[in-house]
Amino acid sequence: MLESFDKDYEVCNCLKITVNDIENAVLNYGVKSLGDLQDKTHAGTECRHCLMVEGDFGKVKKKIYCKDVLGEIVNG
Repeated sequence: MLESFDKDYEVCNCLKITVNDIENAVLNYGVKSLGDLQDKTHAGTECRHCLMVEGDFGKVKKKIYCKDVLGEIVNG
């Protein structure tokens, strides 16, 4: 699924965190969990709608979530 998104696609719109930012956090800082990701990038710490589909209470649903991006990068 991740390959269909540009590296500059904003996963967290509140803080402008991109797919590339999440990938860099995993590869360069050892991020392995959503908690780690929030600590390192602050993604998903504002409205929290971008973390996972279960927490997306926005009127317009996200196309991809931090949990999805993180999972694909960590698990290959």
